[in-house]
Amino acid sequence: MDIEYQQHIESKQDIMVGKPCIKGTRITVEAVLEMLACGMRHSDIISDYPSLTETKIRAALMYAARHLKRNVA
Repeated sequence: MDIEYQQHIESKQDIMVGKPCIKGTRITVEAVLEMLACGMRHSDIISDYPSLTETKIRAALMYAARHLKRNVA
């Protein structure tokens, strides 16, 4: 399953200094990844941040994976 993260992730200089965020929020991809790395389950994250969905969390993961893939020489 390939998630089209572009539908859910945006970077705007006037929002969180241009860090990639979940569209329509100030929740950064970085924050989502940190929550997952700390062991939070998707359901816990969604409970804390109701504007997030499974799809948006997966979009953050896909964004990070694609970004790393492009930046590895």
